[in-house]
Amino acid sequence: MMRHVTVVVLLTCAGAGVVVEAAGPGCPPSADGGRYDYKEALCMSFLFYEAQRSGALPPDQRVTWRHDSALSDGLDNGIDLTGGYYDAGDHVKFNFPMAFVMTALSWGLLSYREGYEAAGQVAHAEAAIKWTVDYFLKCHSESNTLWGQVGDGYLDHAWWGRPEEMPMERPSWKIDTTAPGSELAGETAAGFAAASLVFRESDPALADDLVRRARELFDFADQYRAMYHESIPNAVDFYKSWSGYGDDLVWSACWLYKVTGEQFYADKAKEFWAEFNTATRGTEGFGSDNKNAGDQVLFVELFGDEEYVQVLTETLRAYRNMPHTPGGMLYLSQWGSLVGATHTAFIALKAADLGIEPEVNRAWAEQQINYALGSSGRSYLIGYGDNYPLRPHHRGSSCPNLPEVCDDGWALNQPGPNPQLLYGALVGGPDMSDGYTDERSDYVHNEVAVGYNTGLTASLAALISLAQG
Repeated sequence: MMRHVTVVVLLTCAGAGVVVEAAGPGCPPSADGGRYDYKEALCMSFLFYEAQRSGALPPDQRVTWRHDSALSDGLDNGIDLTGGYYDAGDHVKFNFPMAFVMTALSWGLLSYREGYEAAGQVAHAEAAIKWTVDYFLKCHSESNTLWGQVGDGYLDHAWWGRPEEMPMERPSWKIDTTAPGSELAGETAAGFAAASLVFRESDPALADDLVRRARELFDFADQYRAMYHESIPNAVDFYKSWSGYGDDLVWSACWLYKVTGEQFYADKAKEFWAEFNTATRGTEGFGSDNKNAGDQVLFVELFGDEEYVQVLTETLRAYRNMPHTPGGMLYLSQWGSLVGATHTAFIALKAADLGIEPEVNRAWAEQQINYALGSSGRSYLIGYGDNYPLRPHHRGSSCPNLPEVCDDGWALNQPGPNPQLLYGALVGGPDMSDGYTDERSDYVHNEVAVGYNTGLTASLAALISLAQG
């Protein structure tokens, strides 16, 4: 069991003339030695997921500066849509990236359970997955109806404050047969399928229900093809799927084949692989939008044909030859640069497990994770190491403890550290030259998000597993 520790850090606010006390739960260093403590970092990552919880918080909530919030979500449409995770430094529940969190966290736990066990994090990993599952069970209100977003992105982003005190209306939107969304339905189907494997032994009835729902959503995604932002226009400036929905159809078919073993889903996966040119699209990055590299991993795992092995081999060779910063971080995009690096690290670790250039892929993946933890001279994981971000672009952590007022102008613009230490949050990352400025207003390099942490979390567990021998 993880030891619960309360850490109090005194942070002087430069220019503010005050001392801010930031208190929160910590994660104990492991006794493993070595330059990087992967177990401690993994523990912290799950604290971040607790900080992002929406709805009624459970009695065992460890992030104590958070409280119940958004308890009326869905009431505008007469449905209970409470729960789930706030996306990032804002308070919208964007279900497309959140569904990926359900899938990716499940994949990490299924792949590297011994790493989670060694770090004492299995229960926290399952709790993080279950938090998404419980929410998406509410969102899947009918076989061909899936609620896809709660909160208006424009109204939400125009206000800065605590989630417990949101003043704006929080409308909810859905997809159905008259307004479909294949990538949203497909990703949620994949998430339900993956989560069913997580809970198969502990809760067979839940697992059966998740598989049933995954089947329904897969059929919905395939039979009613459309981009979800066309049905939920409010999402277009925030989480439009630039990769299209083909990768999500492949993804969901693979996960359903993995769960059921039914040839129908294998045939569908191969049909989609050809239809959407999956073999040529693995180098577009892996994450909540683009699943093509993950699809390639699953094809090698599920089918093993030399054709698929070669595709994944070339994908990872291409990534290793792409631009890297002077400090060694893969640089795919200025926006959330570390997200691409850490998610691709997970793909490399999975490929290595499948026998694809294991030494070089593991070494490269470890380089990416170590960069996030401080190999370039600073940690990008809040609370980890000695030099980590103190001013993330995150509304809730920028506010002092209740009942103190969280003034919009002060919380966003005061120059000192955020009053709450947002343990375990991975910030976006540096620029191409390893440059980084810890500024709250910089949402390109200094925002955090639940989808940002998934690749790091799974990769940490993989590296812990490797260390176990």
